Amino acid sequence: MNNLSRGLSRTFTNFFDSEKSGGILLILCTLVSLLLANLGLRVRYLGFWQTYLGGLSLEHWVNDGLMAIFFLFVGLEIERELYNGELSDIKNALLPIFAAIGGLVTPPLIHFLLNKGTQTQAGVAIPMATDIAFALGVLALLGSRVPASLKIFVTAFAVIDDLCAVVIIAIFYTAKLSVMYLAGALVVWTALVLLNRLSRTMSLFPYLIGGALMWFLMLKSGVHATIAGVLLAFTIPFSARTDDVNSPSHRIEDALHRPVAFVILPLFALANTGVVIGADWVGNLQSGNSLGIIAGLIAGKSLGITLLSYVAVKVGICQLPIDLNWKHVSGAALLGGIGFTMSIFITNLAFTNQAEIINASKMAILLASLTAGVIGFLWLRLSTNRSFSVTSRAMSCLTASTSDTLRSYSSPQSCAPVLASTRST
Repeated sequence: MNNLSRGLSRTFTNFFDSEKSGGILLILCTLVSLLLANLGLRVRYLGFWQTYLGGLSLEHWVNDGLMAIFFLFVGLEIERELYNGELSDIKNALLPIFAAIGGLVTPPLIHFLLNKGTQTQAGVAIPMATDIAFALGVLALLGSRVPASLKIFVTAFAVIDDLCAVVIIAIFYTAKLSVMYLAGALVVWTALVLLNRLSRTMSLFPYLIGGALMWFLMLKSGVHATIAGVLLAFTIPFSARTDDVNSPSHRIEDALHRPVAFVILPLFALANTGVVIGADWVGNLQSGNSLGIIAGLIAGKSLGITLLSYVAVKVGICQLPIDLNWKHVSGAALLGGIGFTMSIFITNLAFTNQAEIINASKMAILLASLTAGVIGFLWLRLSTNRSFSVTSRAMSCLTASTSDTLRSYSSPQSCAPVLASTRST
């Protein structure tokens, strides 16, 4: 993020484009699901997702099957970021890493303090992760008013959020563990790793077959089956060259962009956001669990991301990219409060067979995510008009030594107040 002259990779651009478009579709699917769940078709609509097919309900197939593909996509994105993305350079990675840590610690702490010792304490991780699709969708609405570094920053800390959420799901949301099936899944994973490292097999076929087997074994083991998607991502051969079209990892990530954005996540929204708005919905929002989710996503995410980023920069651990200021960071932190996909996913795991708590939790997630998105959009919309123009002038200062822009400044010292103003706005 420090070198603004480098262009965004085609993979990142595709990722951003699919996520922002998918975010709009997610909103539409959520509205449709809410309407159907609260109109005359409620029984048929909710009953449809409980229809059994091959031993699992349709909802189960979406949450455990299709979402495994989503987690494969997330794993590939994490791998790309680690190899040649923003997280590949430790200097660039430190700021989003600290931002992610702040956003991961504060929200669960708030929820824990409000639910300690109660039956809803298990929902402590619900407000922890950021929904990349919605966050990037909001940034897309702002267009050129926000710099490219802000989009990369949000993507980077959201990817770290998702990685930590995956680890927490694997460790803390496993009901009954079958060691035999888990060992079998790990044997398959090891075989795929060796297939990559030793024989350097570039065909996707054996990895996909092995991934399907690993998913089945994970499903039987008690560890959530979607974890197989992330594990599979790290077995597929990856090229450190940016946008290497011959890389199997690149090919499959490129192929999954649209199915994930326009099929899998919309189906997830339709299957999981049919929240019944009963007469007591306002009262349910006043429960410790709902307050913990709302406060965690809106206040916890914003405070955690902003404060830890600020501390990390002030003590010299990392630095703020030249085209960003603290208004940008605080706006991104607000968007970090859009939980949605991962929050709903964790809700289903935390409160299995507790329909009333799940329903109230989803209502809290929807309201908190909507509030965080609107506030974040308005904050960036109203606060970036002047600051972004100042930033543009600062960038001109940086490139003045190699262009005709040099004539616009009487001396190098004239850039100092401009650069300083980007830090203060």
